[in-house]
Amino acid sequence: MYLRIDRLQIELPKVWEPDPNAAAAVQELFGGRFGEMSTLMNYTMQSFNFRGRTKRRPFYDLIANIAAEELGHIELVAAVVNQLLVGATETAPPTEAPLEPGKEARNSHFFINTAQTAMAVNSMGEPWRGDYVFNSGTLILDLLHNFFLENGARLHKLRVYEMTTHPVAREAVGYLIVRGGVHALAYAKALEALTGVDVPKMLPIPKIRDDAIPEAAKYRRMNVHLTLYRFSPDDYRQIAAIWRGEHPDGGALVIKDGPPPGGPIPELPDLPESFAPDYDPEALAEMAQFLLKKKKT
Repeated sequence: MYLRIDRLQIELPKVWEPDPNAAAAVQELFGGRFGEMSTLMNYTMQSFNFRGRTKRRPFYDLIANIAAEELGHIELVAAVVNQLLVGATETAPPTEAPLEPGKEARNSHFFINTAQTAMAVNSMGEPWRGDYVFNSGTLILDLLHNFFLENGARLHKLRVYEMTTHPVAREAVGYLIVRGGVHALAYAKALEALTGVDVPKMLPIPKIRDDAIPEAAKYRRMNVHLTLYRFSPDDYRQIAAIWRGEHPDGGALVIKDGPPPGGPIPELPDLPESFAPDYDPEALAEMAQFLLKKKKT
């Protein structure tokens, strides 16, 4: 089961400058082949179907624990997309075509299929696919795939970073680059434990240090690259059998109980021109207040 916390894993900059085309690019990090939906669902399905958990607990704990973190990553990417879309249109009667700016956006689905919010699609508007999940049941092969997946994801994050200078997008991508590096190293260490092959020596892929990205360097200075968060009150403690020793760049690897402190989820304003939450959102607000008062009596 899951315990959900109503916060993002980081605090996003309070910058409200609409950029629908940047939002479309960031969608690749949500629903693309190497997006956060793929990492989430690969590790989730592998944890659901893991054989012999008791005998191989450190490896199960690692996959299941990282899967839990990935839930927060799709939440973070969605928050970025949403923030990049706030202000893309202005409130006006339907006869004045308030959604006309959507005609010029690279992904007009933002303005038609949703109320200018994130979708489970890639940067071209194609839906995330279940066949992106690889779950062979062979532990070494699944771990090798996860290592590949994390490095493919890193490449895509770097490319999306290069596509936009928007501070909200860059802040999140910088953080995700560092966290993806943690997961890649964790899977590399798991493969090394099983095979004796020095897989961590291959990192980073591609060969560009996180320090070259200012927003990633910020989180490295906070030792986020050394930290594996344990996303459970009591479980997944045997990740310590794998996540231990020294980081290849120096510094002791650490496990922190619980999620990162994080930051608030940005509040999305009403969007009457998209009928979200309705054409007269104040009426819904009054109904919510009525229900709250009724509950107290």
